[in-house]
Amino acid sequence: MRCPRCGGDNDRVLDTRPSVDRADVRRRRQCNLCGCRFTTHERIERRLPRVVKRDGSREPFDRAKIERGLNSACQKRPITGAALDAFVDGVVAEIEQRGRDEIPSQTIGAIIMERLRAFDPVAYVRFASVYSAFDDVNQFIAAVRHMKTGDR
Repeated sequence: MRCPRCGGDNDRVLDTRPSVDRADVRRRRQCNLCGCRFTTHERIERRLPRVVKRDGSREPFDRAKIERGLNSACQKRPITGAALDAFVDGVVAEIEQRGRDEIPSQTIGAIIMERLRAFDPVAYVRFASVYSAFDDVNQFIAAVRHMKTGDR
């Protein structure tokens, strides 16, 4: 690390602890050249795949898109923000574990729907109605039946 005061790269770590959300490590450092104390944060660099859209275009993976879709599906449901964050973390972890450079958007939707089915049935139907772009009520009814019976 470079000292913010003198620019030197000779420092020592005084204290290390996880951050509040445990997503990174906080390190308190002291420059051996000028004595300046400063804090750094260390975070794991995640390598998430590019998303292949239905039209064939590619874009970077965006966790916020998943969060927005789930927030809409879970609106007015008894689901805490922490539970929703943990749900999204699980989806992202599953995508990351696949270890692919690219992933179809349909696969991401299928992962979310499979997990939502057990997480909250109403949110599942809401998400499915938007994700699957139902054209009529019969498709909606079929999705509800699928959710209730677990047929594939």
